[in-house]
Amino acid sequence: MMPHADSAQGSSLVLGIETSCDETAVAVVERRADGQGRILSNVVLSQFDKHAIYGGVVPEIAARAHTDCLDRLVQVALAEAKIGFSDLSGIAAASGPGLIGGLIVGATTGKALALATGKPFLAINHLEAHALTVGLTDGVRPPYLMLLVSGGHTQLLLVEDVGRYRRLATTIDDALGEAYDKTAKLLGLPMPGGPSVEKAALSGNPKRFDLPRPMAGREDPHFSFAGLKTAVRHAAAKIAPLSATDVADLCASFQAAVCESVADRVRRAMRVTLSSLPEDRPKPFVVAGGVAANKVLRTALVGVSEDFGFTFHAPPLGLCTDNGAMIAWAGAERLALGLADGLQAPVRPRWPLDPDAVKATGAGVKA
Repeated sequence: MMPHADSAQGSSLVLGIETSCDETAVAVVERRADGQGRILSNVVLSQFDKHAIYGGVVPEIAARAHTDCLDRLVQVALAEAKIGFSDLSGIAAASGPGLIGGLIVGATTGKALALATGKPFLAINHLEAHALTVGLTDGVRPPYLMLLVSGGHTQLLLVEDVGRYRRLATTIDDALGEAYDKTAKLLGLPMPGGPSVEKAALSGNPKRFDLPRPMAGREDPHFSFAGLKTAVRHAAAKIAPLSATDVADLCASFQAAVCESVADRVRRAMRVTLSSLPEDRPKPFVVAGGVAANKVLRTALVGVSEDFGFTFHAPPLGLCTDNGAMIAWAGAERLALGLADGLQAPVRPRWPLDPDAVKATGAGVKA
């Protein structure tokens, strides 16, 4: 990262490109001099139909699909924002973590546009973009405690400032979004698994199956979901073949266990971080990432926040999942600090927010 001469004292307009998985997304965001943000356009094209028959995202298909539509989406985003390339202050692209093929497509496109227009290029950490989205939507500024829950990551972090993150906890096995997807697949529900399980759970009995609450009561705030997923499989096997009622009850019981487990881990993290946050200002608690769209989980965490004197914040549902607006906003925040990247900036399939965090015992490579 290097300083850029046009570091923002006034407002800026940033184009953001997101291609880290199976959504191709482009957006234009304005960051005003007072730090407030506004979305001028936010175009997202899902590849769901291309991957559905495989039961999951196929990296090669995803990369090819990004290539086929990205140039067109850039033009659409600029047109919806009613601006041209000359109006931009910078061009940001997700450069990790994610699927390497998709990241290469997005980052290469962003670099080519930056080179052609003479605008600064910003290589954005996809996780940082999730972490900073509440600055765009709610005007929340660091420091704050954050729960990041997605298909690949489940972490509790203290967001100290833009570019400064202290990881407090991670999952030692499955990410929460992964656990939802695998539970959905086990029960014959369509992808994406999170919304399918949440929908099925609406008509289910959350008390029918006695499922474990992993890590509950542990001093450290780490997560674990592999055992819960296995318990669902064993419960389903005992009553197979499953009726629609059985599936609904299993989903409701699974979701209840998830919410109680996550709430327990968040309580522990709040106890740990209370002394790290200023006493004379609100204590924000932010939930970000795709699983943050789960309404039942949100409700549970609102209650936990109130118990500990935190203010609860989460992006609107449409900005919880992958989108270009969060990439553009992270770029605008970094540009406001006078930072930009050279065209040699690498793409990184693994890119932790806190590279110095001590690895949790048993944790995988995504931790």
